[in-house]
Amino acid sequence: MPQGELSLKNIFHWQQQKREGKCIVRDSQSRIIIGYFHNDTLVSGIRIDSLGTYAGQFDRHMQANGHGSYQQANGTYYEGHWEKDRRQGFGFSVSPSALKAGQWKKDRFLGERMLYTTERIYGIDISRYQHEKGRKRYGIDWRRLRITHLGRRISEQRINGEVDYPISFVYIKSTEGISINNRYFATDYQSCHQHGIRVGAYHFFSTKQDPEAQANHFLKQTRFRKGDMPPMLDVEPSDAQIAQMGGAEALFKHIRIWLKVVEQKTSTRPILYVNQRFVNTYLNAAPDLKQNYHFWIARYGEYKPDIHLALWQLSADGIVRGIQGAVDLNVFNGYQGQWDEFLREETVQ
Repeated sequence: MPQGELSLKNIFHWQQQKREGKCIVRDSQSRIIIGYFHNDTLVSGIRIDSLGTYAGQFDRHMQANGHGSYQQANGTYYEGHWEKDRRQGFGFSVSPSALKAGQWKKDRFLGERMLYTTERIYGIDISRYQHEKGRKRYGIDWRRLRITHLGRRISEQRINGEVDYPISFVYIKSTEGISINNRYFATDYQSCHQHGIRVGAYHFFSTKQDPEAQANHFLKQTRFRKGDMPPMLDVEPSDAQIAQMGGAEALFKHIRIWLKVVEQKTSTRPILYVNQRFVNTYLNAAPDLKQNYHFWIARYGEYKPDIHLALWQLSADGIVRGIQGAVDLNVFNGYQGQWDEFLREETVQ
């Protein structure tokens, strides 16, 4: 073997004064590429740099372009589409701590772009507002329930086929704070069971009232049966409300108390309902919650967030046959196999 530092020279096969076939070359950043040229353009190959190895397609500037994979020395693996040496478009990334599958833009992960099809698992969440419009009172025709429109914000490009979806689950508001309860909860809850629809209950969280008292109020007013959807805590405070109670640390302390009380009484891990801004602004301050709990997120944009997402509220103005007025629509994060697993492992036992 030669001694000292080796100096790699470009090695090409030439045909009619154009690079053609197998080659070994350095690019403008001195990265080694073992690849294949056609008509003087690098088409595909393997590129090695200080952080890892890229394998896939290239453009005429010897940049990753098209489909390719990148294996980093730290164990992170990405496979998907590239443009100008950046992850762009659909791809998936696997690391020791996370799995990401969805859309990328200029090397930044946006999330999965949801496509709505008949194979998805859909549900609704309701409260007294589905029964009361001003002075008028309405019932729900549980025998006719079908989703017939996903709402104004869902573009046709994200819908595959006709919108005529069955409803697989219903969440009903049960309580709020320490004294408010939904007068329609008991009848709606019973109707879901009578019509074979999975049902769950939720509590609207107050930043001004004792969390243990709120949990006990919820438990006292709410019914639970084996196979019910897990209890849900609806957390929607404003920045001002969070500041008034002492900041994010105080908020999460109260949330943990509510979750602990309800989980101990029901032997079921509750779900947390939050919006995307809350995830971005506050949730990193509670890594234990982010790691250990499933989330139901209110987000009407195109991409899934990077959390343990169980349910996604996709619209606040959906149309459901059998219910008067607009309805909140939700979709389970997965398909039938994942749904069956969720029902086995996460529902009330």
